[in-house]
Amino acid sequence: MVPCWNHGNITRSKAEELLSRTGKDGSFLVRASESISRAYALCVLYRNCVYTYRILPNEEDKFTVQASEGVPMRFFTKLDQLIEFYKKENMGLVTHLQYPVPLEEEDAGDEPEEDAESIQSPPELPPRNIPLSAGPCEAKEVPLLSDNLRATEVSRPSLSETLFQRLQSMDTSGLPEEHLKAIQDYLSTQLALDSDFVKTGSSNLPHLKKLTMLLCKELYGEVIRTLPSLESLQRVFDQQLSPGLRPRPQVPGEANLVNMVAKLSQLTSLLSSIEDKVKALLHEGPESPHRRSLIPPVTFEVKSESLGIPQKLQLKVDVESGKLIIKKSKDGSEDKFYSHKKILQLIKSQKFLNKLVILVETEKEKTLRKEYVFADSKKREGFCQLLQQMKNKHSEQPEPDMITIFIGTWNMGNAPPPKKITSWFLSKGQGKTRDDSADYIPHDIYVIGTQEDPLGEKEWLEILKHSLQEITSMTFKTIAIHTLWNIRIVVLAKPEHENRISHICTDNVKTGIANTLGNKGAVGVSFMFNGTSLGFVNSHLTSGSEKKLRRNQNYMNILRFLALGDKKLSPFNITHRFTHLFWLGDLNYRVELPTWEAETIIQKIRQQQYADLLSHDQLLMERKEQKVFLHFEEEEITFAPTYRFERLTRDKYAYTKQKATGMKYNLPSWCDRVLWKSYPLVHVVCQSYGSTSDIMTSDHSPVFATFEAGVTSQFVSKNGPGTVDSQGQIEFLRCYATLKTKSQTKFYLELHSSCLESFVKSQEGENEEGSEGELVVKFGETLPKLKPIISDPEYLLDQHILISIKSSDSDESYGEGCIALRLEATETLLPIHTPLTHHGEMMGHFRGQIKLQTSQGKMREKLYDFVKTERDELSSGPKSLKSLTSHDPMKQWEPTNRIPPCGGSSITEIINPGYIGAAPFGHMKQTLSPDQQPTAWSYDQPLKDSSLGPGRGESPPTPPSQPPISPKKFSSSTTSRIPGPRTQESRPSDVGKNMAEPLPQEDPPLTKPEMFENPLYGSVSSFPKLVPRKEQESPKMPRKEPPPCPDPGISSPSILLSKAQETEGNKGTGKPVPPPAPFLSPTPRLRSFTCSSSADGRPAGGDKSQGKPKAPTGTQVPVPAKRPIKPSRSELSQQRPPLPVKSPAVLHLQHSKGRDYRDNTELPHHGKPRPEDPPLARAAMQ
Repeated sequence: MVPCWNHGNITRSKAEELLSRTGKDGSFLVRASESISRAYALCVLYRNCVYTYRILPNEEDKFTVQASEGVPMRFFTKLDQLIEFYKKENMGLVTHLQYPVPLEEEDAGDEPEEDAESIQSPPELPPRNIPLSAGPCEAKEVPLLSDNLRATEVSRPSLSETLFQRLQSMDTSGLPEEHLKAIQDYLSTQLALDSDFVKTGSSNLPHLKKLTMLLCKELYGEVIRTLPSLESLQRVFDQQLSPGLRPRPQVPGEANLVNMVAKLSQLTSLLSSIEDKVKALLHEGPESPHRRSLIPPVTFEVKSESLGIPQKLQLKVDVESGKLIIKKSKDGSEDKFYSHKKILQLIKSQKFLNKLVILVETEKEKTLRKEYVFADSKKREGFCQLLQQMKNKHSEQPEPDMITIFIGTWNMGNAPPPKKITSWFLSKGQGKTRDDSADYIPHDIYVIGTQEDPLGEKEWLEILKHSLQEITSMTFKTIAIHTLWNIRIVVLAKPEHENRISHICTDNVKTGIANTLGNKGAVGVSFMFNGTSLGFVNSHLTSGSEKKLRRNQNYMNILRFLALGDKKLSPFNITHRFTHLFWLGDLNYRVELPTWEAETIIQKIRQQQYADLLSHDQLLMERKEQKVFLHFEEEEITFAPTYRFERLTRDKYAYTKQKATGMKYNLPSWCDRVLWKSYPLVHVVCQSYGSTSDIMTSDHSPVFATFEAGVTSQFVSKNGPGTVDSQGQIEFLRCYATLKTKSQTKFYLELHSSCLESFVKSQEGENEEGSEGELVVKFGETLPKLKPIISDPEYLLDQHILISIKSSDSDESYGEGCIALRLEATETLLPIHTPLTHHGEMMGHFRGQIKLQTSQGKMREKLYDFVKTERDELSSGPKSLKSLTSHDPMKQWEPTNRIPPCGGSSITEIINPGYIGAAPFGHMKQTLSPDQQPTAWSYDQPLKDSSLGPGRGESPPTPPSQPPISPKKFSSSTTSRIPGPRTQESRPSDVGKNMAEPLPQEDPPLTKPEMFENPLYGSVSSFPKLVPRKEQESPKMPRKEPPPCPDPGISSPSILLSKAQETEGNKGTGKPVPPPAPFLSPTPRLRSFTCSSSADGRPAGGDKSQGKPKAPTGTQVPVPAKRPIKPSRSELSQQRPPLPVKSPAVLHLQHSKGRDYRDNTELPHHGKPRPEDPPLARAAMQ
């Protein structure tokens, strides 16, 4: 019987909550320690503060309370004795133990699942090792077992005796004598010692490990001797080794059990791999598969204007030869072509989703801007992906800086799959899908998660590889496969990446009945791709519409106990261990509506009115309240619910089920989901998110999601191994943490990063009382200066610092956060901020300043900078700004205050940007007035309205191929591309304040647009016309709209200038720019939508010649200023006429429109927002 005060594995924050609830001095409980295995934490409430004492086991497994200096240590054999002792007064604790806090009642999650009848029996459990004495009266004696427990134990043989008898009954004649003696010794004496370890909660069996190492001693030596020979044989047949890439040298490890298992696994993998490679070589010949022409030329029909006359053209993309060919007719001769080196950048129009500008370099090293209109946005997206593939294929860089990842999740319903499942891997079906032109582009990594999977691992692997071979003509390499009962995850990668992938790790967590059965739970895989850590979790959570809280608890358990990634990052759970973490699976969150509305739900699905249903989606509601998936993102859902279908059809939802207890309802729901979380300021874009329509063997439809993800290469120091680069330094100043805790203890910081030799520990901070019961821990100037191993900016600006704030009394983490080093400038103090979370809960915030010192050097151009999104003129209206506010609750902090371009002549900075341009931190200022605080997304407002492109109030919803237009998406594909798509982690406390505020309904015409106009399901006309200028200039022009056509050199008042720029900016505007408040986030420098920093690194804005029109300068781009490019008529038709020389009055008017009020208490117009300015729009504008 577990004592009522022993709460096991509850979290520290939960323990504080339970104690605070009692409110009595002397209340106490015991929980497992979060910092030391097999240790406990005694938590005591005194004067509304929680004091924590560690209970440590010694070598003899006796317990002692870690006491203050001078207090004698007392040892106890059992926890009960320890607790009874400290119930006496004056025994060294802050107060004696009086009131045990009882365990909370468990949620009724241990009941059988609602669909348990249809679940096939799980894989057979191994037979019990200890047979009970089977006498004829055994069954009758069972009820008396509890009364005569002691007598029964005496009569029953011990575990050692039972196993020893079993060994004697076996034929052991073939065993070496020393092996047999070692086994006998273990069973007779050492088994009992291991048993004691297990009873204390340890998973370590030291004596068993000694035995297995003794038995495998000769085998280990043989494996070590055999492996090099097999590796050499494998390399002979290996077609995938990149030129100049050498396999990493294998250092023989210590002969322990872990190394033994790893070497055996490597041995079996090599034997299998050699056979596959020889087969592939004999079948395909010596030509490397990834060198063969896998992607045939693809032709796109587009419209272009020449002298104001529209004409049709054919753009032919030949990836293999690296050419973009322009033809006037499909079968005609080549009119013109550009090699991959001459194509500088692709710029997507954000206002017109099918328009694309291509910047090319001519023979005379001039830059031309060519504008094309595609049939629809999906065609434009397919074209961009092919051009990116071409650039990547012919890149001179040996290592990629961007990869694409396919994520698939499918509850197979315990039924074998159909013969053809290729539509899943091609992202075909409903929702945001890929264009046909991208079918030939293979992803770099495929991650497939299944639930209720009836197949064996080998059989399923063959089906997956065969399907991928069918669509890509490539044989993919198996990186990992891991199964927990019927939950499985498979990771496949292109063969060329085999030597880039290392540190593969797999694990699982059971969350089924009593958290011991694997019918529900999670499996995970993690690995390093060159210098980037990737994590993937496939989970199957508790089913049942009413079991939402149980699902939340499943998530928390997986978060805490799934052991993936770098084990050195022990203070951090999986949400902070990976550059990119993807979470997929049957999460089982339902649409929370009454059962009698089932037919209404079906009707809304038929009419594709998903927004109304998503407002009742449990997962979105729980995320909104920050109860699960804190700081994760999910792409907008534009596909029908994926559960519960009638099998073999997708036309009918089977939402009723007759059971013995009555009728059971399973309302159509989005059970199958894909979410992700990446480090701040790292490139990640969701390219597709939808479900298939033709795979119908299960009651679930497969779901797919594809991503572009930035990766870093294995950077080699120029100073050689083992030396620390003295030029680099990371300095933290004026830092403080705000914590939600009742604990009275001192705190210190631990700083972890792959750019440091080892983690760094700070001195203790000073505690102060904060507002609303929070504790403020100030570190001031005491934080140590960090010395990175490499100071080259190309390496250092891609790194992150993980922060953990720990208590001195128990060394337990009270919050973890992440700081990106991709800063706006080096050698300058810049503000930093990160939310602190622990076990998936908000714990507080960390703020301060950082100064980064690097060596000389510049950032290399990245592949993901090749495609950008242009912020069109007039796209900053209320409706468009609403579209810039993230569908995801945690992404509304993205910077949106970029300067719109003004047509052809103003587009000067067009070359791929450097890294120094993005604002790395949250951009919402602390001085916002209450009615200007950002409002989080809400599904009370129709979802489709939020997906409209800027200025497209009467246009169809966002087409599936358009990279994110919603706020989170805009930042990732536009603003964020310079230098990265993500801001430092958001400030959820502010978000939480606004989350409960429902958004007002939009104008009725926007609520239910005609669905046949939705580009997701086909375009009405082959070439949609651009919206006429009259429609663009609607009376609902936002009052905050930036000046229509700012000169490239003129600072915009809507952008906060850095201190270096303020002086010049003030000269031009004649108005003082308010200085930023302490700890406020910097904003980007002035630049156009494609701008990069100028070649010499000088600021691009704040020129003195602001009052008159100015030609592009040579320092901004390599375009000669004396020969400006003449814009086409189509460009002129979309821009305003140039302004005359600006008088002070005009300047004042422009500044009053575009001014940034984020760091000023002054409000525009000194009044309330206009009715057409929804709160979401105002949030995005800020």
